[in-house]
Amino acid sequence: MLADLLKKYLKALFKEKRCAARTIEAYRRDLVPWIDFLMKKHEELPGASRNDPLFLRLYLRQRSEAGVSNRSLARFLSALSGFQRFLATHSGSKQYIFKIPTMKYRSGIPDFVPQKEVVRLFDHSSARDDKKRYAYWRDYIMIALLYATGVRREELANIKLSDVDLDGGTVTVLGKGNKVRVVPIGDATLKEVSQFIKVRQVFCDEKAARTPYLFLNNQGGPLTVRSVDRLVKKFAAGLGLEITPHTLRHSFATHLLENGADLMLIKEILGHSSLSTTQKYTHITAESMKKAYKVAHPRSGSKK
Repeated sequence: MLADLLKKYLKALFKEKRCAARTIEAYRRDLVPWIDFLMKKHEELPGASRNDPLFLRLYLRQRSEAGVSNRSLARFLSALSGFQRFLATHSGSKQYIFKIPTMKYRSGIPDFVPQKEVVRLFDHSSARDDKKRYAYWRDYIMIALLYATGVRREELANIKLSDVDLDGGTVTVLGKGNKVRVVPIGDATLKEVSQFIKVRQVFCDEKAARTPYLFLNNQGGPLTVRSVDRLVKKFAAGLGLEITPHTLRHSFATHLLENGADLMLIKEILGHSSLSTTQKYTHITAESMKKAYKVAHPRSGSKK
């Protein structure tokens, strides 16, 4: 019964809440193991209450002992909370509703590339012999756009040619919750994107490709999110850097904040639904300031 209700819940998230497929899959991954665990406990202890608080405590302890972080457990509890609100609207399912504890965890400071290191990503003097090929320019422009706009990797993979406004200097992306937003592109990156579109057209003519997506694989089809991740990492590794699409998104936000951009502006560009999500970048700049203070101020207590 509970497994069937989960399927209905996930369908409701898609149809009514318009959640993205990746979000729904994350909910499914978090909730299926819990349902399996709970059904097993009901079989082992048939006389126990269906929503005995001990079951949830045992599950959390089991997951923690398996090496699952508090952050991941907190995400599970959030997913369970939403599912239980759905259960509360269905007769006969209230017996599966548990009191959910608060899970505390330290929010880590996101990784980012220092501004002086970013320059290496856009230096074409590296010893590569494929700089005139489509694959090189595709990977380079992906990194350029990720850093220049702060878009997510799935948003990047779904950009179509028609989404790029070369005259207006913007790109339209479809974000989480199917929310559309328009993001500015800097002049330097815009010029390179314009050049890349010409290279892309030659490639499409060679492959007889007619797909509308901006970034294509070697066969002329659209890139998957996994491919974006892999190609960005590979390109950066060739320059001696460890970088992911998410690192570039964090770097985009951090560098804007370091250079005086308004936090609300950064929130809108990133597509965050809550300002608290954007505020994590203030911790990064605070850490940077403390390091600079320790090095530069005579009363910082550091030994020079």
